[in-house]
Amino acid sequence: MTDDLDQLCRSLKLRKISEILDRELSRAEKQSPSYADFLARLLREEYHDQADRRLRYRITQARLPEHWTLESFPFEKQPGVNATQIRQLAELDFISRTENIVFISETGRGKTGLATGIAIKAMENGYRARFIKAQDLFDEMYASLADRSTKQLLNHLVRFDLLLIDELGYLNLNPEHCNIFFRLMDERYARNPTIITTNLEYEEWYGLLGNKSMVNALLSRLRHRCHTIRIDGPSLRDPTV
Repeated sequence: MTDDLDQLCRSLKLRKISEILDRELSRAEKQSPSYADFLARLLREEYHDQADRRLRYRITQARLPEHWTLESFPFEKQPGVNATQIRQLAELDFISRTENIVFISETGRGKTGLATGIAIKAMENGYRARFIKAQDLFDEMYASLADRSTKQLLNHLVRFDLLLIDELGYLNLNPEHCNIFFRLMDERYARNPTIITTNLEYEEWYGLLGNKSMVNALLSRLRHRCHTIRIDGPSLRDPTV
């Protein structure tokens, strides 16, 4: 490949074409494709490479702890999950309709894996997602009070097309935590959907968040357009399953 072509590819950030051009020129000399076919082959390779890089970036930004996928989820081992319902959600219509998803189950039933799998499907389709453990979320909220960055934190979290809050359970929360959490859910309401995994039934949220009026308002917004999925099945961590 000439230095001129190499420089043009680099300047235009056509990394894949720069990588494969020598190979494709050699191939073209042997097979004599049309100009259109030759160009289409180069551009197709570049398109797929850029799409893969954008996906890898979105997954990195999402901070997923593990890359569980729905394709690898052991539906056959978890009779408490309706596989058809999950695959329907994975078509992602819930995002355009701003519908939340809440997975409720005891630990080890697969709710985090299912939620993460749906989030990965969203990112594969160009959506920006963020995964965060509930404890880490509340820790960040508390820290934001000290440096008065709560508004910036909320703005950051609200902008994600999909927010996944994992393991909302029995945490030690104070009123400041609860108020910021309510503000987050209020600002995401009817704007961007949220997935929550929890071991608490809705009536137990009052014991977690305390303020009855605030919890009523929060649940009203969360459940207005919401898919509640209860998983009543065996633990996938049981070696006999």
